[in-house]
Formats: sequence, structure tokens, C-alpha cells
Amino acid sequence: MATEVLVPVLGESISEATLGEWLKQPGDAVAVDEPIASLETDKVSVEVPSPVAGVMGEHAVKVGDTVQVGALLATVDAGGSAPAKTEAAAPAATAAPTAAPAPAAAPAPAAADESSDSPAALSPSVRRAVLEHGLDPSTIKGTGKDGRITKEDVAAAAANKSSAPAPAAAAPAAEPAGSARKEERVKMTRLRQTIAKRLKEAQNTAAMLTTFNDVDMTAVIEARAKYKDLFEKKHGVRLGFMGFFVKAATMALKDIPSVNASIEGDEIVYHDYADISVAVSAPNGLVVPVIRDAQDLTVAGIEKTIGDFGKRAKDGTLKMDEMKGGTFTISNGGVFGSLMSTPIINPPQSAVLGLHRIEERPVVVDGQIVIRPMMYLALSYDHRIIDGREAVTFLVALKNAIQDPTRILIDL
Repeated sequence: MATEVLVPVLGESISEATLGEWLKQPGDAVAVDEPIASLETDKVSVEVPSPVAGVMGEHAVKVGDTVQVGALLATVDAGGSAPAKTEAAAPAATAAPTAAPAPAAAPAPAAADESSDSPAALSPSVRRAVLEHGLDPSTIKGTGKDGRITKEDVAAAAANKSSAPAPAAAAPAAEPAGSARKEERVKMTRLRQTIAKRLKEAQNTAAMLTTFNDVDMTAVIEARAKYKDLFEKKHGVRLGFMGFFVKAATMALKDIPSVNASIEGDEIVYHDYADISVAVSAPNGLVVPVIRDAQDLTVAGIEKTIGDFGKRAKDGTLKMDEMKGGTFTISNGGVFGSLMSTPIINPPQSAVLGLHRIEERPVVVDGQIVIRPMMYLALSYDHRIIDGREAVTFLVALKNAIQDPTRILIDL
């Protein structure tokens, strides 16, 4: 009996998605709740599980198609997978004698090998890594569950490819048209399209301005070096810099409420809570999950939440509800080596804080030139509701808390 697999409910206000990838092909054995397809929405990738165990039926849509919630994706024939494999092997066995009678039994194992490769479907993150490195997934040996290829397998294959110059050098010699230039066209994912649309809307709508400051990271670095081992032992998570910045930001937002506000029509909405959006890198682009009520969390609670977000962003398991809302955003480009930037507001928020790399620079302290680990801070804000004085005051309050972390403890 064939069971229909429909597009699941994707979240509030999300009515459609794009089929990013089929994880199971017709004839493949499928277990209950095993992912058979990956859907790309405006925010995250969602894997669609099989409602029953059996054999994958026909696909109703193609990769890249836009599908509505409740639409038919495919069918799954309930029952064992053995009949499907037997049927697939039978034609190969009957076709073989016409070409070569002696090895009639050989095609059957070959067909089995091909079907055993098909369950090693690529997850969205692995698929992206394969495309970025220009690798052929059929040449990569999977070490994951049921032989599935992991991101570590892709990284290892890419490393082997770069460390083997002999084949690469031989290819141009054998290819007479050495001057041939290639282009590749890849359709933008729904997530990337949404990012592009929202960022451009922010530029078109907000009266955006960026103000800068720098901060001496000496105190935070010393505190982290002194307590990181005890912190990890007690809380089970590493002590990073983001915990300090998020906590300091919630204190500054309390003092300067307009930075935590938003515009709705002709009204300004002020929030007595700080839901901090943190930009996290995911395989398909930047995602921005939200730390709810960050003002009530300790530094340890903040670090645990961010660590969980980062892990699940790479795995593609972030939930829709975790992306909604947010009253203020912190983006850390410093982890990629950025020295300075002008971040773009995440609508309907009115401000975003950009963090950058830490580097030693000469500064004047008490009339003496000394070397200190410095970081540039950038605050982009909507000038329609945030004045320059308020933006600068916010940055100064944040800077004071980071340069003297005791302020965070005594709420000063």
C-alpha cells in the first residue's frame, strides 16, 4: 500500500518551500522517520521524514521546484525492501546473457553495489561542502551511519585532492585546449534569496548610519585565561568572548532603550526585554537564531545557548521558532579575520553590533605608548529613532563593561 508523503507544516507565516535535495531514490529501502528529502525555506533547511517503513516510490516533484505546505512530495510503499531489490536485480541478470553468457551472475552484485551507494545520500551541509570543493561524491568514502558521507569525509577528500599535484599537473598536458574557461551556474537557495531580499529592504527602508569605537580586550582576555578551565569544568562549555559581549550589550540596552526598539507604522515599540540575535554561519548561508531573555541569563547560560545554536546550525537542525523575533543583533566577523565592517540592520530591529578581530596595536595609556589587544566595534543603527548621541553612548557603555568586567557583576 502506497503512503503519501506531504510537505509538512513549516512554521507560522511560511506557506512554501523549495525542494533542495532528494535523500532517497525510487526503490531505496526507507525506515520510519528516516529523512527522504530536504526542503529549503526562507530561514532553514528542513528534512522530511518518511511516515512509514518500506520502499521509496516515485518522486512527485523535482529538485528546485517550489512546493506548498500540504502538497504531495512522493509515495512510500509500506513493507520490506527485499522485493524492490529483487526486482531491480532481475533485469540486470536477464540482460547480461545477451552481452556475455559466461559472467551472467556478475551484474547482480554490481546492481547491489549501486543500490548500496544510494542510501549514502548527502545532507544539505555535506552537499554544500561538496559543491564548494568541486568534488565528485561518488569518489568519497562515507564513514557516517549506513555509509553516509560526512563533512569530515569531504574535508579529508579535499585535503587529499590538494596534496596530490601529479594528477592535476597531468590533466592540462593531456588537454590541448588549455585556454578553455569554465563557468558554473548554481541557482540561489531560498535561504540566500531571502537574505538578499531582507538586507536590501533594510538599506532601502532604514536611515542607516554606522558609528565606531575600539575596546581594549586586556581585562577580558586575562579573565578568560584565568578561569576558562574552571568554567568549562563547572558548566560543561568553553568560556568565549561572546558571553561577555552579549551580557554587556543587555546592560547597555537597558540604559539606552531606543537601541532595543523598533518601528511599527508610525509607532516606536520599546521592549523591556533583550532578545539577542546572534549571527551564526551555516552551510547554506548566515542564520540568526535568537537568545531569548538574554538579560536574565548568566554568562554561562549565554555561552551554552550560543554553542548549541552553532552546532545545530551546522547540522541544519535549527527550528523555525528559534529564528523569529529578536530585538538586537550581534555579528562577530572577527572569527573570520575581519578588521572593520559596517553591518546591516536585521529588520525590524533598529541596530546591529559588529565585532571584529583582536590585534595588538600601540595605544596611549597614562601618557605612555603601550601595546594592547584592541578590537574595533561598529554599531549600525536606524537614525529615524536612534540619535547619534544615543548610539555613541551605547558603544561607550559597552566598551566600559568590557574593559572592566567587574561592571557586569555589579550591574554598573
